[in-house]
Amino acid sequence: MSINVLIAPSGFKESLDVDDVVDAISEGVKRAVPDATLMKAPMVDGGEGFTKGLVEATGGSIHEIVVTGPVGQPVDSFYGFLGGQEKPTAVIEMAAAAGLRLVPRDLRDPTVTTSFGVGELIRAAMDAGARRILIGCGDSGINDGGAGMAQALGARLTDAHGNDIAPGGAGLAGVAHIDTSGLDPRLAHTAIDVAVNWHNVLLGPRGVARTFGPQKGASPEQVEQLVLALETYADRLRIDLGLDIGHDNGSGASGGLGAGLVAFANATLHPRFDIVMQYLDFEKMLAHADLLITAEGSLDSQSPYGKVPCEVARRARELGIPAIALAGTIGSGVDRTFDAGIDAFASIIKRPCTLETAIGSAHKLLRRAAEDAMRMILVGTRLDVQLQPVIVRKVAGR
Repeated sequence: MSINVLIAPSGFKESLDVDDVVDAISEGVKRAVPDATLMKAPMVDGGEGFTKGLVEATGGSIHEIVVTGPVGQPVDSFYGFLGGQEKPTAVIEMAAAAGLRLVPRDLRDPTVTTSFGVGELIRAAMDAGARRILIGCGDSGINDGGAGMAQALGARLTDAHGNDIAPGGAGLAGVAHIDTSGLDPRLAHTAIDVAVNWHNVLLGPRGVARTFGPQKGASPEQVEQLVLALETYADRLRIDLGLDIGHDNGSGASGGLGAGLVAFANATLHPRFDIVMQYLDFEKMLAHADLLITAEGSLDSQSPYGKVPCEVARRARELGIPAIALAGTIGSGVDRTFDAGIDAFASIIKRPCTLETAIGSAHKLLRRAAEDAMRMILVGTRLDVQLQPVIVRKVAGR
């Protein structure tokens, strides 16, 4: 069977990075269809792998650094520089300093985790000569509105007594004044573009605390605490900085870091795929594909709102290319993905197992799921060939 398969997945959070996902799917496809031509497009969506993906695509470089992690302890981190750019351009993924992966499971509490290390990465990139910085927002373990990042860059957020507010989302409830006079002056001369999920907003019914707080360890009570804290924070941004951005597209990205980057770093937010597609050959490969296979750790009602599987599937549908999505878990409302470009989906988990088992076996499970999907396609192809004469005879006999 001659078929061109484009493999364009996201990574599986806390399990497989995007390159591992691509490899597992490739192995499965080849087991079923050895003659298939594979095109590989690891999709970096602003989260883990964003820096590496863009650096590799442009022939750039990675620079290692130690920063303050989300729970206040030092963590090994990194930033990159893109190759072939007229203006020295650094690339940062916030997950490398404040990602959920960096928060131990028994310490997952977005009321206290901080984005301070993200500010340290920005400062390090400017120290290294960056005149432009690309920042990817995704896979965060924070909900502090970028306040920690702002403090690392020289801003002061103080309470009614003039004391610095406590780190974390809960600390925002006490902010009574924001002073940006001490911000690093280089920010005014550094263009900062941020790749965000355009559907994430800071406040409101679909605000970041309610939508993503539970995933980061927040209890229902803590979610409401974070909602009120972010509302107080947004009020101070409006009063002290003249910025009314709580409902702007992308403001809720990475626990509100999107809003913080606009407020304190004069950043411009972009739908993340508008940034990523500038450096990847996805559109060119898609034009030569017969089938798209995408994947992500979870597929559910949130997937149509900026998640990789639906973003790439939408583009495939425009060209009439069928799209299959593989996922670790299938959640409620997943049928909405059909309207967003997905033609078929399947879970890679075929029997009950613990989360630890699923994570440990993810490569094998994904490989098998890809193989099963391709074998189903082979069956459908054979049926199509066998049924064509029958359909012709029935039409002719009318």
